[in-house]
Parts: sequence; structure tokens; C-alpha cells
Amino acid sequence: MTKGKLTVYQYPPCGTCRSAVKWLQGRGYELELHNLWEEAPSVDQLRKWIPLSGLPVQKWFNVSGDAYRELGLKDKIPGMSDEEKMAVLASNGRLVKRPVVTDGRKVTVGFKEETYEAEW
Repeated sequence: MTKGKLTVYQYPPCGTCRSAVKWLQGRGYELELHNLWEEAPSVDQLRKWIPLSGLPVQKWFNVSGDAYRELGLKDKIPGMSDEEKMAVLASNGRLVKRPVVTDGRKVTVGFKEETYEAEW
């Protein structure tokens, strides 16, 4: 029996993403998968999702990624507005912490089993 449909923005070779997809599939969710590296979320999507996640915008950044370091964002983000941060995230899917999972009512970012147990 399926529990419902979730949309997952992920990077297929990423081990964390694969673990999250496997976890969700194992619990009966139907998944619509999107490759973050090919399809970054738009600013409009981020405007909807960030409040649903309950996280501040800066928690959406993949701080361990090469793109984050190459752009020197560690030093730039503190001085940016939330709108500027969302524009940067929308400009490059490699900057988005992954996976992003949503059912349209709530959003999770990253994969921690205890968070998934509580939310999904």
C-alpha cells in the first residue's frame, strides 16, 4: 500500500540521497525524483518551501560542497538578505543541501533517519 506521493530533489550519485530514497520507498511512498544538479529549485519554489521546512535560509546551503567553497559563500552569506540567498540557491542546484523532500505541505532538507521517522 502506498502512503502517498513525495517529490524528492536529489543528486543520484549522492550516498545520502540514495539512502533517503531507499528509506522512503521502503515505507511505501511513491516518489517523483528530480536531479538537483540539472534542475535547481526556482526562487518561487524556495519562497514556498523554506517556511514549510521551518529552517532559516542559510540551513538550505550545502556547506560541504565544492561550489559553496568556490564562490566563497561562507564569508558572503552573513551579509546577504534572504532574497539574495534564495537567488544564489536557485542559480545552482549544487548549492542546495540535499535531498529536499516535499509533499506540498511540509519540506525536509537533508537526511536524518530520526527526522524522517517524525515527518514521513
